[in-house]
Parts: sequence; C-alpha cells; structure tokens
Amino acid sequence: MTADHALPLPPGLVAVTGDEGAGKTRLLRRLAEQAAPSSLWLDLALPGQDALAAQQVWDGLRQTCPLWDTQLLAQLVEALGLQPHLAKQLFMLSTGSRRKVALVGLLASGARLTCLDQPFAALDAASARVIRDFLADVADHPARTWVVADYEADPRLPWRRQIALG
Repeated sequence: MTADHALPLPPGLVAVTGDEGAGKTRLLRRLAEQAAPSSLWLDLALPGQDALAAQQVWDGLRQTCPLWDTQLLAQLVEALGLQPHLAKQLFMLSTGSRRKVALVGLLASGARLTCLDQPFAALDAASARVIRDFLADVADHPARTWVVADYEADPRLPWRRQIALG
C-alpha cells in the first residue's frame, strides 16, 4: 500500500502493520511529507543529535510546532521518569531513554498528524504502559491523527483504522 492509498486518514488512532522490510517506515515518512507542515515524523533514535540534552531536542521541535503542549511535555517527563536524565547528552542515555525523549517530543508536538515508528521498542514495561495509555486516551480525538507503525496492532488499543502492509 502506498501513502496515496492510505489517505485520507481518519482522526484518532491508526495502525500500520507489517513484517520487517514491508515499508512501514517509508509509509510514515511519505504520510508526514504529504501532510506537511501539520505533521511530524521523527526517527526515535535521534541520529545526529548525540551532543544535545533532552531539553535541547524539545526546544528544537517546539520551534517548528506552533501547537506545542508544554504542560503535556511536563506530564510525560514525569510519567516516563526522565527527570534524572534531562541534563545528560543523548549519547549518555540508554536506547530506551533516548527513544522516550523522542516520544515525548512527538506526543507534545500538537501536530495534526503524528507518526510513531515502533514506539514501544526498547521501552520498559512501565514506560510502554504510559505510551499505550496516552494513545488510548487520544484514540477518539476529533481533529488529530496518530499513526503507529509496528509489526502488529496492539489489541489493547482502540484503533480507528488498521493498514496492513506486505
């Protein structure tokens, strides 16, 4: 399936599923490009940003996101236990903590279309639950869309649409 065939996306929670190499990441990038500037996709590994601290990453994102939600950012930082890591450069963080920094930025962005590529990978169970609870809370949002790409759609989430690739 191509981005053209995936559109239009409904508001709320959309799953994109498929095996390794099925094109999930490629589809997310295309969707974000087509919906720009009201969309946001971010490589959760934050490549090329090793020297930055979490707040610097978020400051950079906030500059491009006019609907940035500072209160949500603070809530997610607390819920994901990121406070002890805020002053650390990204290269000092574990893979899971680094991905949490990126996820917090994506979720707080306020983007009309937010693309999340395997958001639960490398997260501890408590952090995965925080992200899952957030997604469940926004699943019926009337104006925003969260597209979650993974190998399979989490059965605990109330998906508005599922797109299977491959």
